[in-house]
Amino acid sequence: MAQPETLKTAPQRKAAIDRMIRVNQAGEFGAKRIYAGQLAVMGDRTPAARSIAHMAEQEERHLSAFDKMMAERGVRPTALYPIWNAAGFALGAVSAAISPEAAMACTVAIETEIDRHYSEQLEEIGDSDPELSAMIADFQADELEHKATALAEGAERALAYPVMSALVRLGCRTAIAVSKHI
Repeated sequence: MAQPETLKTAPQRKAAIDRMIRVNQAGEFGAKRIYAGQLAVMGDRTPAARSIAHMAEQEERHLSAFDKMMAERGVRPTALYPIWNAAGFALGAVSAAISPEAAMACTVAIETEIDRHYSEQLEEIGDSDPELSAMIADFQADELEHKATALAEGAERALAYPVMSALVRLGCRTAIAVSKHI
């Protein structure tokens, strides 16, 4: 399979891979903060909160793996950590304050974008970085599980679901784009 233009030379390949690792690590950090905000509002006694706690544990595993990969490969983190910290927690808290279904709608919207994002990365990587490809594929399966769980728990019943979903998806795409570079 021919490699995309961005992965043809070694320096281009390293720069593209570094961007992927940086944005994925930032995304996992953001997910951890979103779930922290949701759990801060919901507590831990409802079925939705238990599902969110399970998803949060998986996101912590993802974050730890990307943290390790960044350290091993010398990839700089995003400079936007303070923003993702506050914005993630706020998004989680607000969505949970609306309703458990809104918290789940937030998850569906984010996981829809992350699935698309990870699929694009896997296509771009091809066979050039088996370790990263395997990690992304593993985590993508977890993200799809989160989406299925959230749909099963009533995400689509959330107040103004189409509007909420569109706004969260736009925010997610924006966060991905800026975290690649900043």
